[in-house]
Amino acid sequence: MSTPSSDSQDSSTQFPHLSRAVLSIQQPLQQEPTFYYFAYGSCMCPVDLKRSLGEKTHKYVIGPATLKGYRLSFNRKSVLRNCGVLDVVPDPTSSIEGVLYRLPLRLSDALDEREEVPRGGYRREMIEVRAHGRLYKNVRTYVVVEKLVKELPPNDWYFNVVLRGAVTCGLSEPYVWKLFNHMHQLQQRHWQTESLRSA
Repeated sequence: MSTPSSDSQDSSTQFPHLSRAVLSIQQPLQQEPTFYYFAYGSCMCPVDLKRSLGEKTHKYVIGPATLKGYRLSFNRKSVLRNCGVLDVVPDPTSSIEGVLYRLPLRLSDALDEREEVPRGGYRREMIEVRAHGRLYKNVRTYVVVEKLVKELPPNDWYFNVVLRGAVTCGLSEPYVWKLFNHMHQLQQRHWQTESLRSA
């Protein structure tokens, strides 16, 4: 009786790394639960979002997205930043551009904390946005709970981080200019008012 040749040996003994690769294909890793998040203010900047969530967020960016039926407004004063911060307000004639993320569910509480949900600053709202020609449903965003009667301008830091996020994540040039002008005009009006008061 002849002994089997080396060619007929079990491939798993010859190439153990191949058997591991096949096993990993047959048994895919469990995917981490995620949620969609639409950012329209400072969270558009992945670098700034990392500061709150504790890990790099560039890899979670889907891209620029559009929210119809809302407009931006500086309806809240941030105690932390000591300036006006952004909010979204229903407006059937307007639309907003922002950044769509797909974040791990484990970051949900940290995001709520950043948006001051436990302290009544913002609340979650579920919306629909369009990105890359696709409609995304059940997307989380945040809206101000107690809105100011009059818009409060951002400070220079908030102004810059919002613009950096808009440019970095590829919002349209006309929208970026619109955002810039809105913030600039608010600051100009505020400075004019303050100068009149001190005159």
